[in-house]
Amino acid sequence: MKTRKSASEARDALKTVRDLLRHAVSRFNEAGLFFGHGNVDAWDEAVYLVLHRLHLPLDRLDPFLDARVTASERDIVLATVAERIERRVPAAYLTGEAWLGIYRFVVDERVIVPRSFIAELLFEGLAPWLAAPDAVTSVLDLCTGSGCLAIIAADVFPAARVDAVDLSVEALAVARLNVEAYALSERVRLVESNLYEALPAHRYDVIISNPPYVNEASMALLPAEYQREPRMALAGGRDGLDLVRRILGGASPRLTDDGLLVVEVGHERAHVEAAFPELGCTWLSTSGGDDAVFCIEAAALKRAFTPTGRVRLRRRA
Repeated sequence: MKTRKSASEARDALKTVRDLLRHAVSRFNEAGLFFGHGNVDAWDEAVYLVLHRLHLPLDRLDPFLDARVTASERDIVLATVAERIERRVPAAYLTGEAWLGIYRFVVDERVIVPRSFIAELLFEGLAPWLAAPDAVTSVLDLCTGSGCLAIIAADVFPAARVDAVDLSVEALAVARLNVEAYALSERVRLVESNLYEALPAHRYDVIISNPPYVNEASMALLPAEYQREPRMALAGGRDGLDLVRRILGGASPRLTDDGLLVVEVGHERAHVEAAFPELGCTWLSTSGGDDAVFCIEAAALKRAFTPTGRVRLRRRA
């Protein structure tokens, strides 16, 4: 009885937004949660979830810190905090949304939570590696997931049509929700395909991809929050490069003569360079460092791979 009363009293003491934030941060830190889906720490996660559940602007905390909450509002927030801890569910799955910059996307457990560093590069029009961003008329997004990169590309390159490819029918269903939300159904085409296989013959100015790239050893060590995401969107095989090899091998015939391929590989730079020592990738700087994303021009791919996708063997001098 005393324990139940103490819990009730503690609950009743949470009267303001500030109180709820303090409580959430304490609980998150106590539980040892992992933050890697858009928020960097317990504070950011708490602010996002509390503001979202109270239907307050996500970019305006200060005016509401000392606002009193109703009993029902408090209960909703506390239930969300408890679910985040007990089920180790990424915040994006709890709210049904994820953000990349100014872009909001619908998400659920059918897709990984959008967090690609390629988005940062698209915000800049892939400059300076793309010579003429305004001239881009065709983009291919492989392993599109929620469709986030395809949608950003369509916005950044207004003259382009975008093919957004995924093998997962469930992921494409989520992508369709996002494409429709941005009224881009006329310009973004969703394609169920195992990479290039179901695509008609066509050459693209830009190919982008954030494929599954987590190596086998790392998959076994993923935090519980990542285990909530679709395995097929994460697992990249023994060295993380199962799909990356196929993307590289098939890119040359799919690119225009001055086209560009951009691929995200997380922490697998060493494996990429070991597998393709003479490829000459350019590693791009992002907020995640200088080893997460590389680009390569069509001419370099043509020199490196045969038309059937095999690595060309260099003759010894």
